[in-house]
Amino acid sequence: MTTHEVINQAPPREGLNEFLINPALAEAVKRYDAQWALPDLTAIGQLVGRADFQRDAELANTHPPVLAGHDRWGNRVDAVDFHPGYHRVIGAAVAHGAHTSCWSAPGPGAHVARAATFMLFAQIEAGHACPVSMTHAVVPSLRFSPELAGQWLPRVYSRDYDPQLRDGKTSAIFGMAMTEKQGGSDVRANTTRAVDAGDGTWRLTGHKWFCSAPQSDAFLVLAQAPAGLTCFLVPRILPGGGRNVFRIQRLKDKLGNRSNASSEIELDGTVGWLLGEPGRGVRTIIEMVAQTRLDCVLGSAAGMRQSVAEAAWHVRHRKAFGTVLADQPAMTAVLADLQLEAEAATWTAMRLAAAHDSEDRQPVAFRRLATAVGKYWVCKRGPHHAYEALECLGGNGYTESFPLARRYREQPVMAVWEGSGNVIALDVLRAMTREPDSVEAVDAELESALGVHRDYDRHVAATRALITRSGTDPASARRVVEALALALQGAVLIREAPAPVADAFVAARLGAGRSLEYGALEPSLALAPIVARA
Repeated sequence: MTTHEVINQAPPREGLNEFLINPALAEAVKRYDAQWALPDLTAIGQLVGRADFQRDAELANTHPPVLAGHDRWGNRVDAVDFHPGYHRVIGAAVAHGAHTSCWSAPGPGAHVARAATFMLFAQIEAGHACPVSMTHAVVPSLRFSPELAGQWLPRVYSRDYDPQLRDGKTSAIFGMAMTEKQGGSDVRANTTRAVDAGDGTWRLTGHKWFCSAPQSDAFLVLAQAPAGLTCFLVPRILPGGGRNVFRIQRLKDKLGNRSNASSEIELDGTVGWLLGEPGRGVRTIIEMVAQTRLDCVLGSAAGMRQSVAEAAWHVRHRKAFGTVLADQPAMTAVLADLQLEAEAATWTAMRLAAAHDSEDRQPVAFRRLATAVGKYWVCKRGPHHAYEALECLGGNGYTESFPLARRYREQPVMAVWEGSGNVIALDVLRAMTREPDSVEAVDAELESALGVHRDYDRHVAATRALITRSGTDPASARRVVEALALALQGAVLIREAPAPVADAFVAARLGAGRSLEYGALEPSLALAPIVARA
C-alpha cells in the first residue's frame, strides 16, 4: 500500500569500516607510533561494522545475563547465563587482543594499538568491555607476586576465549571485588576478613556489594588481614577442579551496561592467594585501578564516536523542509560541536595511552596526573553528548530500535566506575601535592601549545593561577580539574589535530563566546571540514 511506502529514512548504518571512517582515531594511531597496527585495526573496523556483529551487540543487551544459582538437581553452581551474541562479541575482542596485546607483545605504540582496538569494540558494544578491561588491568598487579604471575599471565595473555568455568583452561578472564555496602569508594572501611590457612592460602569471608563480571575465572579481592587491608587472588575453580566458595547473591538491575553482569557476592571461607605484601592491598590493586581508569576514558570516547557517527549518518540521509538536515546551518553547528567533543576525547585518550608506552620518568609522571584529569572530564561529558546526538535522530533516537538510547544509558557508568567525580577530583589534588613532578609534566604539555591561540594562552595562565591560589583546597577540586582538562585537550588538539578542529575547539570551549549547550558555535568558524570528519 502506498501509505506504507518508506521514504526519507536513513538506510541501515552497517557495512562500514569503523576504523577507516574515524579520522581522529586513525590519525592518532599513526601519530603515536602504532602505524604498524593499521592492517589489524582496519580488519577490526570492518568486523565491528558488519551487520551481524551489530546484531550480536543488540541481542546481548536485549537478552541480558541471567543468574543460574543452582543446577537442575539442586547443586549450587553460581553461574551466569549469557546470550550467545555476547560470547561472540567478547570472543572476537579477545581474539584481536583488546585485552592484553600491549602486555604480551610490548613495543613502540603497543598501548596505543591496544587502546584503538578496545575502542573499536567498545564503540559497538559497551558491556563486554568491562571484563576485557579488567583482564587488561590485572597484569601490573599480578607482577607483585612473581609465582602467581607465572601461573596466571600466560592464561591472561591468551587470545582464546572460553566461557566455561573448568579446570585445565589455558585462558582466563579476570575481575575484581573491592566495593562493600558500607564503604563504596572508602575501601579501608571494608569488613571482609582473611585468615591465614597455614598452607600458603588464606580463607576469606565477607560480602562484596559490586562485583562485575562474576562469571570470570579469577578476581582480585581486598580483605582485612592481621597486617591490614590486603589484596588476594581468588579463582572460581580451585586446583584439582573443585569449585571455590563464590556465592552470587543477585545480579544488579542497572540503568545501563545491561549486557554486563554485575553482582553482589558472598565469600565464606573462600580460598585466596596473597598478592603483593600483607597490609598493602591498596598499593597492589591501585595498579589495576589506574589501568581501568584509562579504559573508562577510552570507553567514553568510543561512546562519543558512536553517538556522533550515528547522528551524522541520520542527518546526511534525512530531509526536512526540502533540504538535507546536515546542510541546514543549525544542524551543521550541532554536528560540528558534537564532533569537536568526540575529537577532543579521542585525541586525549590516545595521548594518555601513548604515555603508557614508556616507563621513563616524564611519561610516568604525566600519566599519573593526566589520566585522572582525563577520566574526570571525558567521562562526565559523555552522557550529555549522547543525549544531544540522540536528539539529532528525533523520535527514532528515543527508541530502542536505534543504538543511541542504549548509548545514553551506557555513558554515565564510566564516570561512576573506578572513582566517581569527587573521588577523582580529590585524587588529582593528592597527586599534585604528593607528586609535584606530575604537575610539572602536565604543565610541560600545556606549555608546548602556547603561542598559537590567544584564548588558549589565557586559559593556561588562568589555570596556573588557579592552581597556585587554591590547588590544594578540596572545595576547589572540581574547578581545578575542569580547568586542567580543558587545557590538556586544547594542547593536544592544537599540536595534533587539523587546524579547523583545533581552532573551533579553542573558540567553543575556551573563548569568551563559549556556550553551555552544543551547537552554539560562532558562524565564522570553518564547520564544514569538521562535520566531514563525523
